[in-house]
Order: sequence, then structure tokens, then C-alpha cells
Amino acid sequence: MNYFKPLLKAFAASAVFLIIFQCKTTSNMSNEKTIMVASQTADCTGVAPMKCLQIKEKESDNWEMMYTNIEGFTYETGFEYTLKIKTEKIENPPMDGSSIRYILLKQISKVKK
Repeated sequence: MNYFKPLLKAFAASAVFLIIFQCKTTSNMSNEKTIMVASQTADCTGVAPMKCLQIKEKESDNWEMMYTNIEGFTYETGFEYTLKIKTEKIENPPMDGSSIRYILLKQISKVKK
């Protein structure tokens, strides 16, 4: 009987490790998405008046204001973009900043409008 105790502990530890690892992988995949960026920015007001990107996830959606930038992405007026991005939660965001960090993974398309 004592022979099985270490074996059982090793099995339990392995199972816990696999469950945690699998959850983390699933979580990372769920924060990747594809968005469209409009060819023109729009006037918006965050902390102060500024120009915001207009984004949407589906062709049928209405354009929404994006009050922060996308790391690694350089916007050029007159082009509509399709981007694959990743979002990360910011642990202690500034009072006047976003609680989500947006990171460019891939520029799928850039079309002159």
C-alpha cells in the first residue's frame, strides 16, 4: 500500500499541472481577435479632445471609438485595415488610461479608400 502513495502524489501533481497549463493556453487564445480599422479617424474626447481610431470586429457592426493605440501598428489616413491583435489586461492601469493593452500580431490587409 505504501508503494502506491508516492505514485498517487506524482499522478495528482501531474494532473494539476496539466489542468493549469491547459487553462492558460485557452485563455491566451481567447484574447486574440481580428478587427477592422476605418480609413478615417474621428473626433473624440478622452482626458482631452483627440482623434480616435474607429474599429469594428464584424462587417455588420457599427464603428466604435478606440481611445488608445495598438502597439506595433502605424496608422495611415486613407487606408482601411484588417488586423489580428492580442489584448492583455493591465494590472494597475493609470486613472486616465485603458485597462487593456492592444498589441498588433499581424496586419492582414491594408486597402486604399
